[in-house]
Amino acid sequence: NQVQSSRRLEREAGRNVEVMWLTGKLAPDFKTIADFRRNNGDAVRATCRQFVVLCREVGLIASGTVAVDGSRFRAVNTRDRNYTPGAIQRRIEQIEGGIERYLAQLDTADR
Repeated sequence: NQVQSSRRLEREAGRNVEVMWLTGKLAPDFKTIADFRRNNGDAVRATCRQFVVLCREVGLIASGTVAVDGSRFRAVNTRDRNYTPGAIQRRIEQIEGGIERYLAQLDTADR
């Protein structure tokens, strides 16, 4: 829900029903939240990465479907639609870079 700063998360823990459910009605203070994120950065990154993988497996992230019926068509193999192992690796790196930028924004919001 786009709440990034530890102080705002602290407020949400006492106000937002979703956050109350998620935390089991615990209300950590902003310092605890900030320290947790700082001390567990690798685990947060791994969780974000696994979340993206899970979303793909469950089908929440759209992917194209190809059906073959024997008809012949001229192939359209543009750079935007051609995924080599290197391109896939670059995309994974872009996603991980996005996670890093997001975590940096969280750190900036805590200052």
